[in-house]
This record gives sequence, C-alpha cells and structure tokens, in this order.
Amino acid sequence: MTDRARPLDLRLVPSAAICWAATIVGMLAGWRAAATLGLGLAGAGALAAGIALWGRRRGVPSTVVGVAVATVAAALLGAGFAAAIAVRAHAVAVHPLAGKAADGASATLIVVLADDPKPLRGQGFGGARRLMIRASLQSVTDAGGTTGVGGSVVVFAEAAQWENLLPGQRVTLRGRLTEPERSDLTVAVVRATGPPVRIDPPSTIQRWAGAVRERLASAASALPLDQAGLLPGLVVGDTSALPQGVKDAFTAAGLSHLTAVSGANVSIVLGAVLLLVRCAGIGPRAGAVLAGVALAAFVVIARPSPSVLRAAAMGSVALLALVTGRRRQAIPALAAAVVVLLALFPALAVDFGFALSVAATAGLVVVSPVLVDRLRERCWPRWVAEMCAVAVAAFVVTAPLVAAMSGTVSIVSIVANILVAPVVAPITVVGAVTAVLAALWAPPAALVVRLAGPPLWWLLEVADRAAAVPGGTVAVAGGVTGAAVVALVLAVAAVAARHRWSRRILLALGIGVATVWVPTRVYSPGWPADGWSFVACDVGQGDGLVLATGDGRAVVVDAGPDPGPMDRCLRRLGVGEIALLIVTHLHADHYGGLEGALGGRAVGAIAIGPASLPGGGFRFVSGAAARADVPLVRLEPGRDLVLGHLRLQVLGPLVPPPRTEATADDAANDTSLVIRAHTPAGTILLTGDVEEAGQRALLRAGVSVRADVLKLPHHGSRTTAPEFIAAVRPRLAVISVGADNPFGHPNPGIVDRVTALGAVTMRTDTDGDVAVVRSGSGALAVVGRSHGTIVP
Repeated sequence: MTDRARPLDLRLVPSAAICWAATIVGMLAGWRAAATLGLGLAGAGALAAGIALWGRRRGVPSTVVGVAVATVAAALLGAGFAAAIAVRAHAVAVHPLAGKAADGASATLIVVLADDPKPLRGQGFGGARRLMIRASLQSVTDAGGTTGVGGSVVVFAEAAQWENLLPGQRVTLRGRLTEPERSDLTVAVVRATGPPVRIDPPSTIQRWAGAVRERLASAASALPLDQAGLLPGLVVGDTSALPQGVKDAFTAAGLSHLTAVSGANVSIVLGAVLLLVRCAGIGPRAGAVLAGVALAAFVVIARPSPSVLRAAAMGSVALLALVTGRRRQAIPALAAAVVVLLALFPALAVDFGFALSVAATAGLVVVSPVLVDRLRERCWPRWVAEMCAVAVAAFVVTAPLVAAMSGTVSIVSIVANILVAPVVAPITVVGAVTAVLAALWAPPAALVVRLAGPPLWWLLEVADRAAAVPGGTVAVAGGVTGAAVVALVLAVAAVAARHRWSRRILLALGIGVATVWVPTRVYSPGWPADGWSFVACDVGQGDGLVLATGDGRAVVVDAGPDPGPMDRCLRRLGVGEIALLIVTHLHADHYGGLEGALGGRAVGAIAIGPASLPGGGFRFVSGAAARADVPLVRLEPGRDLVLGHLRLQVLGPLVPPPRTEATADDAANDTSLVIRAHTPAGTILLTGDVEEAGQRALLRAGVSVRADVLKLPHHGSRTTAPEFIAAVRPRLAVISVGADNPFGHPNPGIVDRVTALGAVTMRTDTDGDVAVVRSGSGALAVVGRSHGTIVP
C-alpha cells in the first residue's frame, strides 16, 4: 500500500486542537475562564481514564479503549495548557503596569527588543516617521521607585535614534503608558516621549545578523528601486525599503505572504542546502547537521521572533512531507509543532498569521497530493499539476480564515500565485547566495544579484496586473459568518467538482458570472456614486473625508497620512476645487497628506481648531498653507458654516487645549474638531480622534450629537464612550482605518456595540472608499467602492 493510500495519522490532532482552544480561551476570556476550562478538562481526562481502565478489565473492544486513552492524553494536555495560560493571563491582569497604563501614567522603563523596529505607514504626530517596537520589560521606574518586573510591551516611537536598533539590545526609555488594544498578553503600550535614554550594545550574533541584512540590501541596490526593495523581503522578510505601492499591490493580488518570512522560505532554503549536500556526496547525518546549521543561521538573520520560529517549524514540516513523500509523518509533526510553539509563544494562538501558516502547511501535506493525483490522472504534466495543486490547496484552506480576518476574498490570488510560482524559488535561492557572498566579499554579490532581476520583474508585473483586475477582491461578511459562508461555498464546489455533469454546470456558471461581473467592474458607472454627499477615502491608517457642497466644490476634512492616496481619491471624485480644507487636530495621520489635497486644486482656506500644539504639526500645516498661498483660519465651537447646500456645525472641542509641548501629543486627540454636517443624504457626525474625555464633555454640555452617519472616533479605538455612541444612535457607522494596522483598530467591542444599535458598519480597509448617497427613493444609502455594495 502506498503512503498516500494509507489513512492519515491524526492521533495528535485532537491534542493540538484542544491546546490551541484552551490558549484562546485564556487569552480572550481571561484567567478565570481558563482555570475553569482546565478543571473541566482534568475532570474529562479522569473520566476517560476510568473508562479506559474499566474497558480493559471488561474486555471492551480495543478501539474503544484506544479512543479513551487518546481522550485522556488530549484532555490532560489541554488541562495543562489551560492552567499555564490562566497563570500567564492572571500575571498580566495583576501586573504593576496595568493600573499605571489605565491611568495614562509616565515612567522610565528598561526593555529588551524582541524584534526589529517596524515602520508604520504615514508619519508620526510631529511629522516624523513612527516605529512600532515589541520588547520584553525588565524594570519600571516612577515616583514610587524602581520595580524589577517582566512582561511584553509594545513601544511606539519616532524613527530618529530608534530605527537602527537591533533585537536583543537593552534600551532605557521614558514614555507614557496606555492600555493595550489587543488581547495578546501585552501588559502595556508605551508611547516614547523622546529618544532612548540609554542604549546597550547588541550581542555579537545580532551584530552579525544585522550586518548580513544590511549587506544584502546594499547588494540589491544594484537592481531597480522596486526590485531592490522586494528582494530582501522575499529572502529574509526585510520590507523596510519596499515602496508602499508595491506592498499594496501584493496585498490586493494575494501575494503578500511572499514578503513575510514563511514556511515556504524555510522549505526553499533547506531544500537548496539538502540538494547541495546530496550533490556533494555528503552522508545523511552530516547533511542533517548542515541543514540544521543553515536553518539556525536563517532564523537568526530573519530574526528569531515567534513568527519566524513558526515559519521555521512549518517549513520543516512541509519539507519533511515533500522530501520523504510521507504524509502520515507530516501530520503528527505538524500537530507537535503547534503544541510546542503554543507552549513557548501562547500569543500565537490569537495570531491570524499562525492560523494561516498552520492551515497552509496542512493543505500542502494533505490536500495538495490528492489534487496532484487527480490532475495526473487527466494527463497533466507533473510539474504543472504540482504547481497548480499547491496554489489551489493553499487558497482552499486559507480563504475562510482570510475572510474572517479581512472580510474579503481575492479571486485573482490562485492565478497570481500559479503565475509567480516558477520564479519564487529561484529568486529566494539567488537572494540567499547573494546574502552569503555579500557577507564575505561585496563585488561578486553585486554580480550574482543581477540574476534575480528578470524573475523579480515578472513577479512585480504579475502583482501589478493582478491588483489592477476590476473586482479582483470580493467583499464578504467578516468574522465567523464570513468564514462559514466561504467554507460552505468551497465545500459545495469541491463536492460538485467530483462529477462531470456538475463540473460542466460550475464551468458554465463561472463563465456566466465572469461575463456579467468583469464588464460591470470595468465599465461600472457607480463610481463616483451618483449624488454622493460624503466620502471616506481609503487613505490607510488615518482620516481623509470629503463632503460635496452641491456647486461643484467640496469640503475636505483631514487629508490622511500620505499625499498619494488623498490625491487619488479626490481625482476619482472629480474634485478640482476645495471650498474649505479642515484639519481636525494636529496629528500627522490627519494632516500628512495635505500636499496631495492642495496640489493642482483651488483651495479657499485651511481651517484648524483652537490648539496650536503639537508644535511640529502646527508648523507642518501652517507651512503647507503658506506654500500654497492659502489662508489659515481657526474654527471654534458654536461656529456655523454654509457652503452651497452643505451646512457645518462646529460642536467641539469643549476641553481646553494643551499648554505645553510635553503634554500636547497625548492631549491632541481630545482637541479634535467635532463637526456635524447637514447634507441632502442626512446628518453626518465627523469626530476626528476625540476620545472619552472630549466625548463626555460634549454630552455634559448638553450638545446634541444625534446623526444618521457617525464617523467613528479615532479609527474605532476602544477610547469611545458607550454613552456617546448611544447618544448619536447612527444608522451607519464609517470606520476610516488602515489594513493590518498595529493598533488593533477597530476595536471589536466598539464595532459590536455599534452593530447592536442596528447600525450598518463600513470600513475603508475592506470596503475601499465609502460614499454616503441619497438613493432614488430619497433614503440614505452607502456605497463601498471596492465591491460596489449598496446598503440602504
């Protein structure tokens, strides 16, 4: 019997699933729920043990006894995981920083970096680039003294003097503490108030790894700009030099997994090493040692973060299946890898990347071989069958998870991944060879790297063309509902594909849908939506809002973090004249794209609120106004403006502006202009980033905030007061937010609260530009540009 004909060895799968579920419960529901679950699992294990003992004595069939024994093992292992996550979750709940973070206190911390500083899209509050840094806490010093304490923290800082830090470096910093948005065992978020106070030197091995990455990037600079930024991303996951436009194209085309360290990278690198070992005639034991050394070096260079270690484990499992051809061994290895990784890094349990990696690996070793056999039976060449099977298997097992995570499904990703499959391995191998040579001697590395030029060009071309396919991304419901719908569709398609008559029906249906869908997407007259009154532009992690005045002009409220997306949105809307450009507050995710709005357009005035701090933001906005020769004016609460058929009421801010630069960044959100717009489609409440203090000040003052449409404050952050949402009672909530942002926006609890009031929710990260219109019947309607859905 061939290995593929034998049943899969699934004995460890229940244990892995229970451990994963127990960890999720502890992370999301808290330590009490985890402790309760642990007790329940321990009881179930004891009951199963009793059944197993009783069955052996009474001669019960061995199959029943075997199931009972497996249940004992799974239940007890799960109980252990539940107890462990309960202890960790309790430690986070009672952590000394928890209370300080809730109060927004400031402190001096000593931390050890866990990964490279990651640049955030757009600029920081003062106009500088911002970074996100994951670190391990060592001590905290405040007015109460110094406390030695552990835990994970996330640091946000300006790029200056932070961007060249390496993992493992110990840094002393001063910052303001805030509560984390995500339930991933992070004890606090730290917003650094300046450069590091002290920086300890990195370890020798991290200096070496940093030098290899730097020399690889230097060698890649011999290539064109896009290719030079892409190569380090494909080899070691370094996307710091990758242009944002390329990142966006890869995401839309379903190719973004290529620029993150994944199991595929590991499999390719190890496969190349094993091939060299075999060609050199080296024995299996020595070859295994060399492969292990190569794997360790790769992990160090790519950074030994949980995501990279996850990739190393998944890639090793996939390589085991491909090299040995034994699926039976791969599934237990995968389950064991899940258990070990969750034991070491429990935060992976709520990481979509981990779920996608596990699903993709399982699809590679379980689904892909079956598809290859089916295609081979139809006389497909082996290499074509394997290439297509891998892409289809990866899509089938990950699409429900992607739908749950993003509310979208890419219908071009299968074709795009098939088209780029032949070049990914050569690029990775050439890049790895370049990295090795660059670490030894730069001139030959600069020559070898040019071999990657043609395949990199093809990869970029496919990504660009796939991203440009109209309707290439289909919006679906997010969360469990979206995952269930996509899984059901895929299951029906899989069953139908087993029969010739149903395959013909599917083919006819697909051709019919394409015949209607593609021309509709290409020639759709639906954008800009007829009679639009308000548009939330997809500008990434920021706000860029447009209101029509009805006389050919528009009012722009905030301009997003970058000029390009704001300019493109206004061009799509045909806006050539801006009556008034309002900056709600002086944070760069609201003013960073000013040049994109001002460029080539007539602008009546730029308006800001009462605050002139943060100073960097004020200088940026006033400088942009001066360069464009546009007057800078201030708006105060109580002001009414009428522009065409648009009426604007300035409701806030009602909190005093900050007095010092030191407090300006923290206080700026609550100094946001809060404006109620009266449009033909209904009333729209524009809230900037106003937080609970500013919201409650409005309610205490008796200001009516009732509106048909609510632009959720602060990108849907948890800093929205429940009573504020209840007072607005919106029919539609619009969330201006960037895809995969590091802040956890929007907060699921806030979204659930809005939905519970009966409001429809639209998001720019999944729906693209969002337009509020007046339908033919005169009722309020909303249109999402990415999929043209109209929701009354």
